[in-house]
Amino acid sequence: MTSLCDVSEMLKQARSDANLSQAALASRAGVSRSTVARMETLAKGDMSVLALVRLLEAAGYGLKLVKTGHERTVEDILNEQLCARD
Repeated sequence: MTSLCDVSEMLKQARSDANLSQAALASRAGVSRSTVARMETLAKGDMSVLALVRLLEAAGYGLKLVKTGHERTVEDILNEQLCARD
């Protein structure tokens, strides 16, 4: 199971992969830099899902639910079928 600490680290990695500072990511997402810092460190022990989604989208990522034990999503299967046709 993924914990909030794992999600926090994933957010930090997404920001790093996008070569964005906390301030730059915050600006793109329309949140404060302190929100980014708080979510990356879980300073208050909680995480706003809305802020998380906005930050991930600003870093070029999305949030997707995947059933435990399943590696591929429906979108993955559809993309594979489309590529096979081409």
